[in-house]
Amino acid sequence: MSSNETPRGPVDSSRVPRYAGPATFARLPRLDEVGRTDIAVVGVPFDSGVSYRPGARFGGNAIREASRLLRPYNPAQDASPFALAQVADGGDIAVNPFNINEAVETVEAAADDLLGTGARLMTLGGDHTIALPLLRSVARKHGPVALLHFDAHLDTWDTYFGAEYTHGTPFRRAVEEGILDTSALSHVGIRGPLYGRQDLTDDEKMGFGIVTSADVYRRGADEVADQLRQRIGDRPLYISIDIDCLDPAHAPGTGTPEAGGLTSRELLEILRGLASCNLVSADLVEVAPAYDHAEITSIAASHTAYELTTIMARQIAGAREENDGK
Repeated sequence: MSSNETPRGPVDSSRVPRYAGPATFARLPRLDEVGRTDIAVVGVPFDSGVSYRPGARFGGNAIREASRLLRPYNPAQDASPFALAQVADGGDIAVNPFNINEAVETVEAAADDLLGTGARLMTLGGDHTIALPLLRSVARKHGPVALLHFDAHLDTWDTYFGAEYTHGTPFRRAVEEGILDTSALSHVGIRGPLYGRQDLTDDEKMGFGIVTSADVYRRGADEVADQLRQRIGDRPLYISIDIDCLDPAHAPGTGTPEAGGLTSRELLEILRGLASCNLVSADLVEVAPAYDHAEITSIAASHTAYELTTIMARQIAGAREENDGK
């Protein structure tokens, strides 16, 4: 989108009630209605890589439904993201639910196509398996990227039942493939039992730093965000958020819940503290609405995706202004 084009925003909720009409993310136009977009919100309805409770294949549409209540102005970031950049709902990437390897290839190819248009991705999962093909595609465009991973779990295990591609292995594969900048890798929200001390040793060898949920509780969101900003620097950044980084009180609708997690407020405040980072794309995964109550998880997820989209929209607008001034 050029600097003199006005983005097409959400449906006007003063004219069409929020509960009416198709549930695109934040009631934004579909990608085929705008032709080209700066930020594509896409779903990946895939959960064949889960190790416990299934259901995340329904997460993307649950987040879209919960996002009906999002409004155009984000006071926390003092920005109107949908006026700063064209954001559109790109629909779902249809993947084979019976073949994980084929599904990974399909997601990667679709991400290549979308990133090739110049768009950034806000991907709604699906389970965490999809992070690997998304990272492959982003790294193909930007080179090895910094990774900020919000999760209760490390997701750097080797295999499950001999399978290399699962929701517990994407970041080990990503390190092995050289698509991550290993000087800027962080987990946030880690907690709960592990298989053994070696899990932490292996994770550290890959280059990850860990901020546990207890660290966030004791040190506060602002200090944690500052630490993460220093670690990330000006590198291209990919953020991957498993909704189970939140405590089950804030996100019961997920496949592998762990007690003692972040509050939704802590997650949102940390993200807002990263607004100066060079966020090139993001995903939000593991929302399983069958285990949700009163849309608690989906609402938290929709607001999280909104903050990430706002960060990207602000950066796109800032870069456009800078280029216009040259």
